[in-house]
Amino acid sequence: MTDAKLVRVKVWPDAGEESVEEGKKGGLEIFVREPPLHNRANKRVCALVARHYKVRAEDVRIVSGHRTRGKIVSVRQ
Repeated sequence: MTDAKLVRVKVWPDAGEESVEEGKKGGLEIFVREPPLHNRANKRVCALVARHYKVRAEDVRIVSGHRTRGKIVSVRQ
């Protein structure tokens, strides 16, 4: 069985540039170009978190905060 890590994420949709930054309180701050419509921003957040932790996109899922900027994401490693 693999271990899952929970990460706090703050998301800014509709950003000019995409980036992933370490937050001041230990989480991640993610800027995505996608709008917060039809789950597009959430899918992009998962892809960027996967790239940041060097795991597959399938190993990242949003645990809570699907409709808010503050999210908790599970990362299987």
